[in-house]
This record gives sequence, structure tokens and C-alpha cells, in this order.
Amino acid sequence: MAGPKDRRKRAIKQLDEISFAGDYNLNAVILQNHKGEGVEPESGGENLLPQMLELNIYEAIDKKAITGEIVITDALNLIGNLPIQGTERIIFRISTPGTTEAKDMIDASELTGHPFYVYKISNRKQISEGVLLYTIHFGSREFMRSLRTRVSKAYSGTIDEMAREIFSDKLVLDSRKRLNYEPCKNVDKIVIPNLRPLDAIEMLARRALPKNSNGIGYYFYETTSGYHFRSWESMCVNKGKLPREPKATFQYKPMNMETPKDSPGASGPPGRNYVPTKIEEDMESVEAYEFLNTFHDVAANQAMGTYAHRVITHNLYNKNYNIDDYSYHENFGNIMHAETKDESDATTKFQVTDSPVDFDELSVSEYPNSKVSVLGSTRFLHNDDVGNYGTDSVNDGVFEAQRLSQEQQIVAGTRLRLTIKGHSFIEAGDLIQFNLLSVEPTNSNRFGFDPQYSGRYVVYALRHQIHDMEYKMVIECVKDSVTTEFGSTDKFPGEHWAANSQEQDIYDI
Repeated sequence: MAGPKDRRKRAIKQLDEISFAGDYNLNAVILQNHKGEGVEPESGGENLLPQMLELNIYEAIDKKAITGEIVITDALNLIGNLPIQGTERIIFRISTPGTTEAKDMIDASELTGHPFYVYKISNRKQISEGVLLYTIHFGSREFMRSLRTRVSKAYSGTIDEMAREIFSDKLVLDSRKRLNYEPCKNVDKIVIPNLRPLDAIEMLARRALPKNSNGIGYYFYETTSGYHFRSWESMCVNKGKLPREPKATFQYKPMNMETPKDSPGASGPPGRNYVPTKIEEDMESVEAYEFLNTFHDVAANQAMGTYAHRVITHNLYNKNYNIDDYSYHENFGNIMHAETKDESDATTKFQVTDSPVDFDELSVSEYPNSKVSVLGSTRFLHNDDVGNYGTDSVNDGVFEAQRLSQEQQIVAGTRLRLTIKGHSFIEAGDLIQFNLLSVEPTNSNRFGFDPQYSGRYVVYALRHQIHDMEYKMVIECVKDSVTTEFGSTDKFPGEHWAANSQEQDIYDI
């Protein structure tokens, strides 16, 4: 493990000089107390970097705020002398060497970024004479601000306008960060019933309908570059249908095996014998990978309504009800998916085949009673003839079933965890390419990549980790479609040997 002197040398390297894959720029980690006093290198004191064992930063598309932690070995009794009590701020800036754009850095500095707020000290113990070990937990300013304020107000307009108003309201969240939002097409009137600001925006996200696509529901989350209010489709394609280029390509291969140079997503110009440098190759290499959910749980998806769903909408105004049935295969082509390179790709790359699964010749999406939900309609709630999504109330059942199915397709889709070298420009919601070589001795496919598990993935969650002078990332990726179509048939393969049920009186045996 690197000692304090090694870490000091590490801190003064040139910002634009990358020495090895996993290299990083981090010159100081400053802890500032509630009086504005801190461990300032400019004042001749030590910063926390020599005492830091590990730094972790977490973000995900299902998390409303960034959190993190720093593990400290303290021989200066900082925890007592500052003193550290949980109201401090953490100030630093991390970047991959060669990165020049501010949006591609993790900037928690005072002047150009947004410092993190300490909220807890844990695991304090003495590991040797005169040395303490403890963990400092921190979160973004919005994380703490949302715990201290509430929203109790009526809003009207498009859903994204409401979210933006809460986001910047000086009396509520008062965020000073960039909000990257996708315009909505639905207009509504909504009363926020005394919710925390981040929870209120998340509630609005569930009702959002994107302007340029057919998806239902948004994700509201924070990354190191700011906040995002957007649909799943916007993470897969641009403007509802235009191909989105992967932000990075990663590959896993056995040692001493050559990567196919003409493969999709491989480094260098297509059709040329491009040879990447050792550092470039290491930056694209995957140290370890694990598929968290490869063999989809068809039983769970059937029960949770991923494939088929019946929604009974009860209209409180007219005292009547409506029944809407949702089919996964019929609706799959209406929205774009992770494997969508163009509009034709959006229709047939199902996660499960539409072949019959029983003697009745029905597919998994033709059993609407798999899940039955009851939804109350809010028609005329604010004197407008609209339903829960700000559109005609007859859409409520279909929209609700589609939203729940879409969420489940992502959660229960192909899920992949990669351990890679640190890239400060990668964040949750980015699209990446993962190339996994096939394991068979003779590859039947042209490029030698696994036909199902290679492909385009959306970064669902990630952890930036600096430990022992090396910058790594653990990223969790998902996709809601497959690379190569499964194909289908019209006939159930089983023999119809029993046309009727068999009954036998046990007293006749």
C-alpha cells in the first residue's frame, strides 16, 4: 500500500500526462468545518490526501442524489481538532489525465464546482497507537437540502416545467447545478402534497410523457455533471429515433488473444488494421465482469406484469370502469431500446420470444390475467377532462401498464457488472459498447463476439473508486433488448396427447 510520501508525489504530477491506465488527477482533498476553517494546503498545512485510504462516489439512474465516502487514517486527530461533527464540506476535483472539458471531470471544488456535504462519521476505531481509522460519508448539497425543506404547492403546465420550477425554487431545493431535461408533451395541473423536493420531482417523473417518443415515465437522477430529468429512450437514442453513439467501448478477452480489428465498436477506423497503444488498450479492457441477470426469470416477469397486464380503471366521477390489456410483444416496437441502432431495430429484439408456450398456442404476452391492477381515475379533479397523465382518461390504463412493464424490462433485463479503469467522463445514463468474445473454439459469427451478451448497454449505476493510488470504476449496465433476435414459431412444440383432463375415482381403482 502506498505511504504518505508516495501519495504526495502522486498529487503533484502533470494534469495532462497519463502514465498508466487507472491514472488520475487529484491534488487535494480539503475538509472544511462549519466555521469555514479547513485543512488548507495553501496555509502550509496538510490536506487529507496523504491520510486517505479510499474514496468512493456513487451515482445511479434510480438515485436522486450522489453520495460517497472517504476512509481516513488519522494521526493528527482531525476528528477532534477541527472538530468533525457531520456539518462539514468536502472539496476536491478528480479527472482522467488529458481531460480538458469541465463536464468530464468530477468537480467538487469551491470555485468551479459544487462541494459535497458531510452528513455522518462512522466506523471510528483506533488501529494502532496514535492512529485512528474512520469513514466520512458525504452527499450532494441537494441531498441535504431536500431533507430540510418541503413542497406544498399547486403547479400547472408541462411536467418538465413543473420539475424545473421545483428544482430552482429558492425556497425549496434551490439547486445551482445544471438540469439536463427532456421536454414533455403532457400538460397537467398537479398539487404536491407536502413532499420533500426530490421526492416531488420523482413523483412528477412517473407521470412524464416524452415529447418526441412514445415511452411512459422519466428518470430523475444526479451525476457528477449535474441533474437529469429524462426518459429511458433518451438514454438509448437521440431525439426519440436517431442513433446514439456509445460513449466508450470496453472489451473482455483472455490473455494473449487478439481482438478482431474489424469488429463493431473496436478501436480505430473501420476496415483498417488499427493497433491501439498499450495505455489505450488497457483503458478499454475489462478487469472483471459478472452477469447479474442473464437467464431472465420468466415466472417472476409473468407475475409482475412485464409480459401481460390487465388494468381496471375506476372512474370516480362517472362511477364506471374500463378494462385495458397490455401486451409486451404488441407494444415492444412502439418505443426504442438499448440495442436500437435505427428504427428497424426497435421491433423484433425481444427479451423473450413470442412463440406459443402452452397447448393453447398463446405466447407469454397473451395472458392478461397474469397481473391485474386497479387504478383510480382523476377525471375532472381540477375541472379539466383529463386523467392521471394529463391526457384523456381513457389512456390511463394502457399508460400505467406500459410504464410498469417498461420499468420491469429494465430491472429484469440483461444486467452486467464491469470493473474497469477509471474514466471521469462516464456517468449514469451513458450508452456503452461491451465486446465479449465467444467461448467456442471456432466462431460461427463473423466478428467472433458473443451473439447475445455483447452489444449496447446503458450505464445504470456506477462507483468511482480511488484506492491505493489507482482509479477504478465498477459500473452496472443494463439493456432491455437482445443483440441477436431469438426468432419464433406459430406452433407449440409439445404433443397434444391429452385433449381432456383425466379423472379417476380412487374407489374404482
